Amino acid sequence: MRRYEKFRYLHDRLFIFALTAYALNRLLIRPHLGWFFHAHAEWLLPFLHSHFDDLLLMPAALPVILWLQRLLKLRPHDHPPGWLEMFAHLTLWSVMCKIVGPLYLHIGVADPWDLLFFTGGGITACLWWNRPLPESRLPVQSQPLAHEL
Repeated sequence: MRRYEKFRYLHDRLFIFALTAYALNRLLIRPHLGWFFHAHAEWLLPFLHSHFDDLLLMPAALPVILWLQRLLKLRPHDHPPGWLEMFAHLTLWSVMCKIVGPLYLHIGVADPWDLLFFTGGGITACLWWNRPLPESRLPVQSQPLAHEL
């Protein structure tokens, strides 16, 4: 039987890393260091401008949504997000961000490459959240004492 470590939602290390990377990219790198990448690594600027945020969507947004679902009692457990749960949210967000938003609400751009980065970030996040636990972090099972045998 698979042993789960309790998912830490807003305290998850990957969530904090993704949120920090997103904020640094939006607030520091793109507005203030774009000239550097344009001059020295021109290939990197389009990625930072268009796809880096898409890569961070699942690790930065899914823990928030799952935490809200847990608060509303819509999520009955504290296990890490499973593959089905991740792909369900990925599908919903892809439809909303790349079909409904651009075509009907006239918000955003229907760039099919973004779906590749949404998926890549989601798969990477799901692999991280469901990695095998090291022996030192497995839940301790009590052993019967000698007089209890």
